[in-house]
Amino acid sequence: MSDTPAANRRQVAQAETPDTIGAFPRLSDEQIAVLLVRGQRRTLTDGEVLIQPGEHPSSLYVVLEGHLLTADTELAADPRHSDESLAVEVHGRGRFVGDVGLLEGQPSFVFVSAIGAAEVVEVPVDELEAIVTSDPLLGEIILRAYLIRRSLAIGAGAGLRIVGSCFSPQTRDLLDFIARNRLPHRLVDLDEDEKAERLVRQLGATVADFPLVILGGSRTVLGATPARLAEELGMRPPAPPATCDVVVVGAGPAGLAAAVYAASDGLSVYLCDAVATGGQAGTSAKIENYLGFPAGISGTELADRSLLQVRKFGATLDIPTTVQEVVEDEDRFRVIFEDGSEVTSDVVVLATGVRYRSLPAAGLDRFQASNVFYAATAQEARMCVDTPVAVVGGGNSAGQAALFLARTSSRVHLVVRAADLGAGMSRYLVDQIQHHPRINVLLSSEVVEAHGGNRLEAVTVRHGDVLEKLRVGHVFVFIGAAPATTGLKVDVARDPEGYILTGAEAELAGARTEGSPRFSLETTIPGVFAIGDVRHGSVRRMTSAVGEGASVVRQIHEYLNEGRHSRVCAGAPTSRDT
Repeated sequence: MSDTPAANRRQVAQAETPDTIGAFPRLSDEQIAVLLVRGQRRTLTDGEVLIQPGEHPSSLYVVLEGHLLTADTELAADPRHSDESLAVEVHGRGRFVGDVGLLEGQPSFVFVSAIGAAEVVEVPVDELEAIVTSDPLLGEIILRAYLIRRSLAIGAGAGLRIVGSCFSPQTRDLLDFIARNRLPHRLVDLDEDEKAERLVRQLGATVADFPLVILGGSRTVLGATPARLAEELGMRPPAPPATCDVVVVGAGPAGLAAAVYAASDGLSVYLCDAVATGGQAGTSAKIENYLGFPAGISGTELADRSLLQVRKFGATLDIPTTVQEVVEDEDRFRVIFEDGSEVTSDVVVLATGVRYRSLPAAGLDRFQASNVFYAATAQEARMCVDTPVAVVGGGNSAGQAALFLARTSSRVHLVVRAADLGAGMSRYLVDQIQHHPRINVLLSSEVVEAHGGNRLEAVTVRHGDVLEKLRVGHVFVFIGAAPATTGLKVDVARDPEGYILTGAEAELAGARTEGSPRFSLETTIPGVFAIGDVRHGSVRRMTSAVGEGASVVRQIHEYLNEGRHSRVCAGAPTSRDT
């Protein structure tokens, strides 16, 4: 249908798109009645446009009569005047349009219009948020459909168009930001994509304009960076608050949990991250051992659901934002950002997580910008279709990446330093990997050299005294996690590896600025807490990270209430279960 000429598309697009995986549920009359109370009826004429790509939609639309068409387009604001449409869907009575971006304040990546005369119920987004809270069943139907649609759009390469070279570090950084924030997109590679030359001519772009991002319609971001794109997409607040109760640095599972619990308790919360929400867990294709999800849950869905909770309780989210320094200012803290702006807070929570170290293999540095990755998302999977790859590491992240990449790659070589795959990996992953026909496990092995010209072509692996050359197009590295505190100036005690000391360990460090640490998650600076993987002694499990995020909020309340700070949080809980 997407290849049908524009003149005939409307005739062909009369059959309603089938709902095979729950992406397009049909609401009952009772559920529509609930929405009618919160919204209003709207009559549409044939071809009337409801949503344009690149615009920020402000309402949910549910079909009452007739049909709506949705389409993803590359360049045209209206797919009826273009043959560039990638996907066309048709929805009848009881169906609703949009995706999770409506709830996250993002612009639309699709065009929506009426096919013939139609009637819809228009529900403002603030009313929709109230419905999600007050009617859990209806809210879950809408939210689940939105999340599935976002996953489908990402897998199909819909949405944003990034025009740039895969050899460019700037393009690579931008793609990483987009993928980690779960934005649907496709790369138009200047070096390989046959559409690139035509696009460049149409846009009148010069070398200095790359990478550029086409948002939809006529909106284009030239010389795009993660920060500029985030501003264009409405992902950042207009300005950080001047003051707040709690600043949470890092939006992985621990930071997200801390923000949700603190905000739900009535504290004003500013949550920031240098890249994306979800942390390393957000890049996992499927997490099967997280309590309460017997069928497993993807890291992207978990991150999206957590993000919606953060917004639901009123926390301010700012991504991408890099914290440069935390400075004590009498009985408060000044959190200073890379751009020179700052926020003053009563409490600071450090939840920056960890980063994987680079692989010390000869010649690999030449391919860092194009063929070496430290996460396995849908973006990387698309680059690895029918291509052999190497995954280096023996932990759960490496195992999950190997299984995910094996869906599209012709062969996955899992290179593990340990002699036993189960030494650092959960049993359920070991069993799946050992029975997967496209995964080759190399134990007691390490990558020692990379080979290739402009692109990576092979790696040499050492097994004891034996060297083996493997043909691969990409290398995924999940080894030697290090605390992600590089560049963050905060005078807290750390262990020799850089992990932040808290509680008893902080007291033993002898660097306490004021007595002994009163709380298990408090650092050597009163009022500065550390949670999640960045903390010395952390269990390094997602469940424990979420638990620490919840626990730290109780400790924050006690810190504020015990008179150790000028601000007393009146009525805040000190012993309830958080």
